[in-house]
Amino acid sequence: MAYQTYPNQAPVESDHRTSRLFPGFGLRGPRRERHVLSPEDLGALAFPVGDDGVVIGVDPQQQPAVLGLFRPTSYELALVGGLWTAQLIALRAAATGARIAVETGRPQAWAPMAQAAGGGQPCVTIHQAGRLGAQGASVASPVLVVRDLGARPPRSRLSASPWQTTLTLLPYLGPNAARVLNAADLVGIQRVSPQEAELLARLLSLGDQEVAALPTLGDNITLWATRMRRQFVMTNPGEAEGQVLGGPRRMD
Repeated sequence: MAYQTYPNQAPVESDHRTSRLFPGFGLRGPRRERHVLSPEDLGALAFPVGDDGVVIGVDPQQQPAVLGLFRPTSYELALVGGLWTAQLIALRAAATGARIAVETGRPQAWAPMAQAAGGGQPCVTIHQAGRLGAQGASVASPVLVVRDLGARPPRSRLSASPWQTTLTLLPYLGPNAARVLNAADLVGIQRVSPQEAELLARLLSLGDQEVAALPTLGDNITLWATRMRRQFVMTNPGEAEGQVLGGPRRMD
């Protein structure tokens, strides 16, 4: 995304150097040279992340990896991985101004993160399984729904909504995994067993190199995949995030 800056509007001086006021503009501001870029220079102003969203780490080229969480349509994510990664994504989404609604069977695991998020503002709410109501998501108040309900999550009772994204956390591949993964627009995969990697390869059309890498991934590495694209991302916490969540963990 590129942009061009424009000079401050200023009234024109008379031949006698007498300042004039233009209605609606007030006093004349400081005079500066015009800031004009040639077409060749515009590329230098491009943001390296390439999209709006939440920075979830860096790619193999050490460039920021951005997850575009919120859209004018409902959006489904699945993460075959650890609680730590799901909480880090939720914490960073809250930092962008989104509301987080967590449906979980282990509220004690989410309580410290919920208390720390939002600088004391109640932007993270925790709900028992099956007790999550309509969230009223909007473009001005997007919502991330995190479903942390084990390897066999029941179907959600929450209706799909614009500007509402659902992240379903699967600690490993259970009997319902195929249903969850097939319904997801984007799937994150952390370290899994060789058998799980083979199943994921069939479900997501992964390549041989990706299948071989999955059982050996570090705790902070995630493969994000759609049917068309794949991207390994390394996620490290900032200082404040580390104080809340600790270091990266694949299992809790």
